[in-house]
This record gives sequence, C-alpha cells and structure tokens, in this order.
Amino acid sequence: MKTLVYGAYGYTGKRIAQDALDRGLDIVVAGRNGTKTRGLGIELGVDARVAEPAELASELDDIDAVLNCAGPFAHTAEPVVDACLDTETAYLDITGEIPVVEMLAERDRDAEAAGVPLLPSVGFDVVPTDCLACHLHDRLPGADSLTLGVETRAGLSRGTLETVLEHARDGGAVRRDGALESVPVGSRTRQIDFGTGSRTGMLVPLPDVSTAYYTTGIPDIETYVAAPDSAGRMLRLGQPLLALLAVGPVRRLLQRVVRAVADDPPVQPRERDRVSVWGAVTDGDRTAVSRLETPEPYSLTVDAATTALERLDAMAELPTGFETPAVAFDAEFVLGLDRVEGFDDEPLGAPETPTSE
Repeated sequence: MKTLVYGAYGYTGKRIAQDALDRGLDIVVAGRNGTKTRGLGIELGVDARVAEPAELASELDDIDAVLNCAGPFAHTAEPVVDACLDTETAYLDITGEIPVVEMLAERDRDAEAAGVPLLPSVGFDVVPTDCLACHLHDRLPGADSLTLGVETRAGLSRGTLETVLEHARDGGAVRRDGALESVPVGSRTRQIDFGTGSRTGMLVPLPDVSTAYYTTGIPDIETYVAAPDSAGRMLRLGQPLLALLAVGPVRRLLQRVVRAVADDPPVQPRERDRVSVWGAVTDGDRTAVSRLETPEPYSLTVDAATTALERLDAMAELPTGFETPAVAFDAEFVLGLDRVEGFDDEPLGAPETPTSE
C-alpha cells in the first residue's frame, strides 16, 4: 500500500514519515510548502509532492491511502477528503477536532460509494480513549453514560497550539441524548482517580464526545482533563476573553506568534511524561471503571498512525465508510502499541455520585 503523508514536514508529520520508513512502508511526502516538502523528500530519500489541499487529487493517481497530518484540520480535512473520494483513495488523519470528526461522519455514504475508508483520529486523539470507551462498552453493553478523563504533563507542539487557538472560540461540548450540546470550557469539574489518588478533572471538549459516540452508541458523554482547581476558576473568569479569538485577525496574529516563539517538545520524550487515561460507564444500576497508561501523546501518535497503516496494508479488503479506530480495528488496538500495557479494570459496582461543581 502506497501512502501519501500530507503535512509531512510538521513536527508530528515528520516523525510519522520517518517511522513509516523505518517500518518498511511505502510512502510519499507532501505538503503546501515546496521548499520544506522537497527538502524532507531529499532528507528521507522518498518522492515529494507539493500541492494545496484543494489541488491534491492530481497527485493521487498512484496512491492507495492519504494520511493527513496538516492541521488545523478544519482547514485541510474537507478538501483532502474530497480529493480522496474523487480518486477512490483511503483517508486517515490525526485530528482531535470535533467539527472535523462530525464532518467526516457526514461523508459516510460518500465513502461507502467510493469504496474507501474515512478513518480519523489515528493518533493520541483518540486511539487510547476510543479503545478504552469500546472496552468499557464491552464490559457493560447496556451503558447509557460515558465519562472519560486524561492526565498528562507533556508539552504541546506549535501545530497543536495553533489548533487550540483555532477552536478555543468554539467553547466546550458534551453529548446529551445523542446530540452535541455546547457548554463553557471548564464549567464543570469532578474528582477522578487516575490510579494514584483523586485529582480534579476539568470539563474540556475532547474529540471523544464525537468518536466515542460513533464507537459505542452511548448517548451521554463527557470528557475531562486533570487540572489544578485554580485552572477551572481562571478559565471561567476568562471566558469573555475567548470571544477575541472569534476575531480572525486577532486569532491569526496569535497563531503567528506561536509559530515564531513556541518550541516543539523534544523528539526523545521524558519517561515521566506518560499519560493516564480513565473511563467510567453506567447503565443506572451498575458502573464499570477502567484505566490505561500510555507514552506521551506525540510518541503514541507516531506509533498509532504507522501501526494503523500497517494494519490496513495487511487487510485483504479495506473497510469502507466512516469508522473510528476502535471500530476499524478493535478495542485492543491500543494494547499493541509500544509501552502500553493492559486495561486496569475495577470490579463492576454501584453507580457513583461524582463530586462536581
């Protein structure tokens, strides 16, 4: 399977391209910046193609799959998907953006008709949490409520920070009765035991409010990130300032500042930057709680994305239509990644009463 890695010269894209080559995968690097794209092609010894997202179809005649690493995906995903559907090419990405996942879900029939998969979020967003959600649903199939939490001390790349700025103006989201519902970021907290004692989790719109819904069908979903109590209060007080990010020139100025001054995380991460993932489901009578530990997000993204390409390459027939990672593969997909151990399951118990505000 020949894969075009789009946005390959970015922090994560370059790491993915190098790892794919190390695994013996057949790749082409591509992007919008000709100098950076061709330079990377020379560095890696592979073909390099330069194209805007809307012009990518002309570069896909000999390509079986596109892995989109060019964020913010709100700007690149739809035209790249259009190119893939026009050329009957599989589409994957590493997005963590809720609107992008929803857009891809709406293109399910188009992908079915084209006979190709649309497989978003094959990185840290959302492989560990999606597999954990699927595992919890398998433990309690009648669950109607899912809560997920993430604890990490790892830093963010410049591309991730740009994406955060792009979507900060949109506020938060939860899933209620199967529909997305807007809520302020940080408007709710709850106590979560990630395995080392209780921590405060702050309501943050992780992409699982979309992906976990399509994976499990559970109608009520909330997602939290571990944060100091003060962070939630500061975020709530600062909500009026987020309105400034709706002003295009202000948002673009901040993104340029990020590109100019922010540093990417080290390619060799620290062991202490591991991530703890927690999840709980309930059916009203019983609750299932499980945990998972993973390497830091960027290392896991590289491993998960290249492993997803390997898994697709090994399939006699590719899936078609929109699928989440845990559906395209299975709940144990994450357990096959480097330095990820098994699920840590608590016995089924009575419904919990979360401490929140």
